[in-house]
Amino acid sequence: MLIGVPKEIKNHEYRVGMAPASVREAVKHGHEVLVETNAGDGIGVGDDVYTQSGAQIVGAPEEIFERAEMIVKVKEPQANERKMLRDGQLLFTYLHLAPDPEQTKDLVESGAICIAYETVTSPRGGLPLLAPMSKVAGRMAIQAGAYCLEHPHGGLGLLLGGVPGVDPGKVVILGAGVVGTHATHIAVGMGADVWVIDRNPDVLEAHWTHFGRSTNTVFSTEDAIERHVREADLVIGGVLIPGGEAPKLISKELVREMKPGAVIVDVAIDQGGCCETSRPTTHADPTYIVDEVVHYCVANMPGGVPRTSTYALNNVTLPHVLALADKGYRQALRDDPHLRAGLNVFGGKITHPEVADDLGYDYHDPEALLQ
Repeated sequence: MLIGVPKEIKNHEYRVGMAPASVREAVKHGHEVLVETNAGDGIGVGDDVYTQSGAQIVGAPEEIFERAEMIVKVKEPQANERKMLRDGQLLFTYLHLAPDPEQTKDLVESGAICIAYETVTSPRGGLPLLAPMSKVAGRMAIQAGAYCLEHPHGGLGLLLGGVPGVDPGKVVILGAGVVGTHATHIAVGMGADVWVIDRNPDVLEAHWTHFGRSTNTVFSTEDAIERHVREADLVIGGVLIPGGEAPKLISKELVREMKPGAVIVDVAIDQGGCCETSRPTTHADPTYIVDEVVHYCVANMPGGVPRTSTYALNNVTLPHVLALADKGYRQALRDDPHLRAGLNVFGGKITHPEVADDLGYDYHDPEALLQ
């Protein structure tokens, strides 16, 4: 198969779909890989390293989209990239379609076969291609929140861990999944007063077993969320419905009741955000203020640490890239129900139930279409 790796063009996105080691593996399997020139600059890898790994360096994205049978990216294709997709072409990347009707419409009209990293499942029920970036984003969320709490950046001027004789900041983490767990690691390490809210008793039990008395666990109810968010200095939104739009747990009214100078880091913004006042921001302009509350809603947080993120992502995407290339997408998707769960768009049809439900499309069973 001819695989194409374009340079990412989303604002301050420096990750790359395939690192040189991944390219080498694909070439070893008998495939050709086209890599856009300078695609690896953000991770400190030049074209010469890709050439040594067996890639062909291509000067323009148009050639990659025109020639490649499979496009491997990191972030969702931007509008001008979507125009270059063609009928039957395979796209393997993060999509986050539920809060993005415009992208969904373009992908449906393209006729492409679109597999989303974030909905590929595992035998244990997890989301293995989303997990590495959730780990990075969870850890970065506390760093970003601590920065935003500084007075020059709009915050109330609070040191998250406090000092002897002065209380630490209160961190409220909505969701005890991968994002929440890794945010907790960093928040606890900084000495913050950490409160984790989740609606799954088993998850809360596992969290308490892992962290012990260094954190506080709370069962999620509207009352609990309102009470703790009002008191919070920093709120981390880490909730997820696989493939679907994130639930709005923080209302506009609740934002108005928060402390002036408090901070919300909405990691769920890729799926629409869990706060009613959230809207996507970029690394170039990451924050805005609503009712004296700082909002940090960068939609590609792991892009800020592209070297760590690229290699962590490639560790989990490479086996699927090879399966798709070795077998062809039809056989690979038939053989692996967990990879098949990642199929969101197939030749003009929506094949993920949450995406179809959230955006008002008819749902088509991928297993039936693949026959």
